[in-house]
Amino acid sequence: MSASLEKVPQAGIEIERYLDPETAQETMTINMGPSHPSTHGVLRLVLELDGETVVRCTPHIGYLHTGIEKTMENLSYYKALVLTDREDYLSNLCNNLAYSLAVEKLLDVAIPPKADYMRVLLNELERIASHCLWLGTHALDIGAMSMFFYTWQDRDRILELKEHLSGVRTKTSWICPGGLRGDAPQGWLERVRAFLDYFPARIELYEGLLTNNPIWIERTRGIGMLSAEQAIAFGMAGPSLRASGVAFDLRKTNPYSRYEEFDFDICVGTYGDVYDRYRVRMAELWESLKICEQSYAKVVEMGAKAPVRTADRKIAPPPRAELDTSMEALIHHFKLYTEGYHPPVGEAIGAVEGPRGEKAYYVVSDGSNKPYRVKIKGPSFYNLQALPQMCEGRMVADVVAIIGSIDIVLGDIDR
Repeated sequence: MSASLEKVPQAGIEIERYLDPETAQETMTINMGPSHPSTHGVLRLVLELDGETVVRCTPHIGYLHTGIEKTMENLSYYKALVLTDREDYLSNLCNNLAYSLAVEKLLDVAIPPKADYMRVLLNELERIASHCLWLGTHALDIGAMSMFFYTWQDRDRILELKEHLSGVRTKTSWICPGGLRGDAPQGWLERVRAFLDYFPARIELYEGLLTNNPIWIERTRGIGMLSAEQAIAFGMAGPSLRASGVAFDLRKTNPYSRYEEFDFDICVGTYGDVYDRYRVRMAELWESLKICEQSYAKVVEMGAKAPVRTADRKIAPPPRAELDTSMEALIHHFKLYTEGYHPPVGEAIGAVEGPRGEKAYYVVSDGSNKPYRVKIKGPSFYNLQALPQMCEGRMVADVVAIIGSIDIVLGDIDR
């Protein structure tokens, strides 16, 4: 569709104004981003405005493209794991798990039960941390500044748990093919117990500040609505899909890591607006706590001596203590870190329910020690597709609320 263009001088600059044939009135095109705090990364939106109403919204991506998939294809399977931390950098343990599940399918290796329960515990703590950051930044965009300080404190508690476990606050790579890099250190489970006792009151605080707040409701209810049919057509996933009434959660529909043993509910909305996307994630905080309680109990019950990685030393490194006494262990350790392993020819996909939706790693093996092909399916890319549908016809201020409600991470989009 063509539109007439004229240059209109204003305050010493030229602003492009269009005459849109559909609206038969003058419109203005502006850039929102790529350096704008409410776009949550280097996202550029080209907005065509009729006054303050969005006539057209066009997302432009690619500013954070890193070539992670191609880089992974040039590393051994074990060393490629560290790149999964850096793709969706707000849910690195979930990415670790998806990639590890794919490699374990190629290797046809089973991992010990305790490793599965620890993976579930870590993934749900990661979900809570991610939702805390989402809630704080989303509320800050809309003007609820206090919420950001509360949620940032609570996310930091989980980052401290990750640091105690691995020595790293964010890019842990702790979940790996074959199980975990190591068991929980002394005192870690006690700190997890303290967090699980502390956090329910914090969720109640969040809901008390926002859920029935008339200003919050005014800014979110009826904004950016998507029907279930539209959400499915756009390929949306996670809370953004479930807020439209679609009860789809990989932890229930395609269980992995023994999720079928856990009791929890799928949280769904009704109207698919910004407010429903908020309510779904708040409900998921409670469900993640339920799962954490169950997985914590299972880990404690199994005891400190239960293994957390496969006994196949060609896939998982031997315990540190064995390196001083066993030449075979030393050889396996050396071979694993210098050459890696050679999965048989084949292909596999590992998929998990991350904080933003389905995160999947498709890995193809040609029999060498490096993956022939790695393809990542990131939920943020699919959720972003629906942004024009949700924004067009709304006010510019609503665009900020809508972007925050789908919880995108640009590293997950651009890759």
